[in-house]
Amino acid sequence: MDWNDLRFFLAVARTHSLTRTATKLKVSQSTVSRRIGALESSLQTRLFIHHQTGYFLTDAGQKVLQYAEEVERKILSLESGVSGLDLRPAGKVRLATAVTLASHLIIPALPRFTARFPDILLEIITGVNTVSMSRNDADLALRLIRPEQDSLKIRKVGSMASAVYGTETYLQQYPAPESHPLEGRGFITWDTSYSHLPSSKWLNETYPNTPSTLVTTSVVSQISAVKANLGLAVLSCFIASQHHDLVKVIPTEKVFSEDIWLVSHPDLVASSRVRAVADFLVEIITETQLT
Repeated sequence: MDWNDLRFFLAVARTHSLTRTATKLKVSQSTVSRRIGALESSLQTRLFIHHQTGYFLTDAGQKVLQYAEEVERKILSLESGVSGLDLRPAGKVRLATAVTLASHLIIPALPRFTARFPDILLEIITGVNTVSMSRNDADLALRLIRPEQDSLKIRKVGSMASAVYGTETYLQQYPAPESHPLEGRGFITWDTSYSHLPSSKWLNETYPNTPSTLVTTSVVSQISAVKANLGLAVLSCFIASQHHDLVKVIPTEKVFSEDIWLVSHPDLVASSRVRAVADFLVEIITETQLT
């Protein structure tokens, strides 16, 4: 049975006319007749008797009318109950991102987001290496490496620049000629398990013989070590700019920038809560000086 045929059945039962039903449903009279015939064939029973004064229900038709009206009530109830729900952003959104972006970019801006969308619960997952968008582990991802899956919706939303930083105190303690700014100076470096990170790769490839003064496993530790005058470090510019005692030793043009990618599922594009989070991420990336 084609449930859409019930719509034609109900209209004929109420108007007693193929012509008036055709006008009401904006179709041809032959379409109405064909739909009624299809419903009668699928039920293997006659639903209407055609008199000169119109179409009237048989006993079987009266029984079908009860079921059809119940179906109609449920459909209308569904429409009224659901209509507009997704226009009011509400519910949980799981966001996967790097701990650097979560701690220094997203979380500080969340009071503004919460004030704007109080009914959205944001879950931030920073273990991005174990999060799979294709397995639906997250609704959105903000990543520094472009995913390869063609099934995902991917767009570049900005870039994040890095530079070499130190404190004025450290630079004065270990002076170096302007042409060789790293001469006699050491670096806060990453543990070998983090050698895949762009900052670690850049340092190992560009200055492979620079001595390490401390090995760490987090950006927070690196910032603390630089502020403690233990050495230089490759840091994201927007993070370093939050610490006024840090100064650039090697500028971004001689270091690197990373593209920022917003990743989502195509089937969640219509979700107002997911769109709200995605738009907010783009907003704060755009207004934050990441370069």
